Amino acid sequence: MAKDAEKQDSSRKGIQVIARAAAIMRALENEPKGLSLGEIAQRVDLARSTVQRIVGALAEEHFLIAATAKARVKLGPALIRLATAANLEIDEIVRPIMQRLSRNTGETVDLSVLKGGSAVFIDQIPGSYRLQAVSAVGESFPLTCTANGKALMAFMSPQERQRIFDEGLKRYTVNTIIGVETLAAQISDFNKQFYALDEEEHTEGICAVGTAFTDPMDRPFAISIPVPTPRFERKKQELIKELLKAREEIQKELHAE
Repeated sequence: MAKDAEKQDSSRKGIQVIARAAAIMRALENEPKGLSLGEIAQRVDLARSTVQRIVGALAEEHFLIAATAKARVKLGPALIRLATAANLEIDEIVRPIMQRLSRNTGETVDLSVLKGGSAVFIDQIPGSYRLQAVSAVGESFPLTCTANGKALMAFMSPQERQRIFDEGLKRYTVNTIIGVETLAAQISDFNKQFYALDEEEHTEGICAVGTAFTDPMDRPFAISIPVPTPRFERKKQELIKELLKAREEIQKELHAE
């Protein structure tokens, strides 16, 4: 019994270390110039000595490297190799589900990833309607007025969201939400309903519904369905239902034991 308890305690400690290492790397995700140990400790709410120990271990494996001569660190090259392999897996798992979603709805389906303060399209399945909404793969979109962007913001830390709010909300159309409290409430709603809407907030004549999910490395991705406004109003509930069904399939595939 004592040995079992020791094993369980060791397992819990191991999981805690992994979670802390992941938090540190996420804090550095959008910091090309790196952060000091003190800055990291403040962001992840850990003691500086704990951060120093974990950073040292990550640096030995090249997951982190020195950013400057003043003890700042940034993400390292080993993560690029892992990210490349993980992206291949994401494509293999998500694309067939996106194709089914497009067939079921007849609409364009986009896959995007959070990059800095934008949502970047990395894949797309065109719809079958003659009139459809299509954007180029590689194109960046603002987070605050798009369905995929709002969904991705739900996976940001409160500090990351606040930095975006502090920059101010840019108006793109007459429907763009420029009130921080209203937008924050919509992002909070995502955690209850798992979808976000863009009702002509980024582009006049185009609406969208989007959802987001994380991969096994805890990186957020979003899938969205952009639709011309008249058709969106007619099909809105159907699109939400099919999108959430696709999200559930993706979650099961990505996080299968």
